[in-house]
Amino acid sequence: MKKTARLMTAAVVTAAAMGLLACSGSGKKTEGPVAGGNMAEQSGKVDVQDTQGSQKAQEEGGSEAEGDQLARIREKGELIVAMEGTWSPWTYHDESDKLVGYDVEVAQLIGDKLGVKVTFVEGEWDGLFAGLDAGRYDMVVNGVEVTDERREKYDFSEPYGFIRTAVIVDGANMEIQSFEDLKGKKTANTISSTYAELAESYGAKVTGVDDLNQTFELLNTGRIDATLNAELTFYDYINAHPEKNLKIAALTDDASLVCIPMRKGEDSKTLREAVNKAIDEIRESGDLAKLSDKYFGNDISQDPQKSN
Repeated sequence: MKKTARLMTAAVVTAAAMGLLACSGSGKKTEGPVAGGNMAEQSGKVDVQDTQGSQKAQEEGGSEAEGDQLARIREKGELIVAMEGTWSPWTYHDESDKLVGYDVEVAQLIGDKLGVKVTFVEGEWDGLFAGLDAGRYDMVVNGVEVTDERREKYDFSEPYGFIRTAVIVDGANMEIQSFEDLKGKKTANTISSTYAELAESYGAKVTGVDDLNQTFELLNTGRIDATLNAELTFYDYINAHPEKNLKIAALTDDASLVCIPMRKGEDSKTLREAVNKAIDEIRESGDLAKLSDKYFGNDISQDPQKSN
């Protein structure tokens, strides 16, 4: 799966400037290049926060905060986290339209360790990184897998998740039993995602979609032959849709690293160090394993190669 983890098996992209969708306190989304996100309080309440005001506060930070992103974050008391909000069980909306998921709670725990509130801003995949590049967001927490290409553009935290990539097909499909069998076959994934890149590297013809639901709709209706996604995402989907006749045809050998991308540079060094410390602490406390079991039914916080 090293091929996966360095092609896609992780999830990051070439940033494309575009408007993001943000979730308001009511759960409704509003359009805007820098839309308001949800403010996650330690009490669990969600308030609407205008990230344009947050950006201005960041830009007008005192001289002591100049050249130090962590100092600016602590000065304004807010960590701005970008995510899709449509990828269960990583980031999604529950029955009451509340933003929930493994990444949501991981980000909240990191915010607690940093001593700040967390503002969540939702948007499409490419837009998350456009906002990160532009300095509108402090980090992207969205099940992002590390690739060599992404490392050239971003600095990553240490891993907080380890996942394998699965080739998912119809239960009656006997033609695809390995990644090599994807050659000439039709697949679907978010354009520029590492899953799409991996499928293309094996010769698949990739159809671009907006979210995971569209991917499974195409697969269930026979309009594509397969899709690549996290093994745990498949199990989550089947648990929610036991009537669907799908299966895993192949898995990558190695687990890919799920990390948090941040902007490169000395300005972000102290933030990365603080985030790494926070991840170490919530792993050692057992909180990370509890969240993994809650959302995946399995502990993805440990490297499977080391645990085997």
